[in-house]
Amino acid sequence: MAKTALKGTEVNTIGDLPEVGSSAPDFNLVNKDLSELNLSDLKGQKVILNIYPSVDTGTCAMSTVRFNKEASDLPKTKIVCVSKDLPFAFGRYCEAEGIKNLETVSNFRDGDGFGKAYGVEIIDGPLKGLNARAIVVIDEEGKVIYTELVPEIVNEPDYESALAAL
Repeated sequence: MAKTALKGTEVNTIGDLPEVGSSAPDFNLVNKDLSELNLSDLKGQKVILNIYPSVDTGTCAMSTVRFNKEASDLPKTKIVCVSKDLPFAFGRYCEAEGIKNLETVSNFRDGDGFGKAYGVEIIDGPLKGLNARAIVVIDEEGKVIYTELVPEIVNEPDYESALAAL
């Protein structure tokens, strides 16, 4: 179990982020068009998982916009934003904001498999059941090369360190 905070109040996650150097856990997430995205679909590419509670919050939206901007210059790299938002919310948001350079996917249908495998499911507090804010960077071979559990959920992740890990 890892600890983060929501506006200064400690909250816990179901586990820890995958260890750097380990194989990234597979996942089965849902795209805006209701198709599925698995880690194996991204083989041969570098992947940044931008994990957060909901695209309908300011910080989550900012991180999506920031990574969308950064993604346009990254060769053989896929940025995947993950929350439990319904795919329809992602579709609406991406269309309104002109988000085109990254994947937005939901783990709403995953039976909390993603949240447990990546250690990001919040298990107490007002956001219980949602994802904590975290970054996981995966190399072309499926190995974890960088992780960050943001210590305060309302804060943005360390973009520079995540991008430098690539």
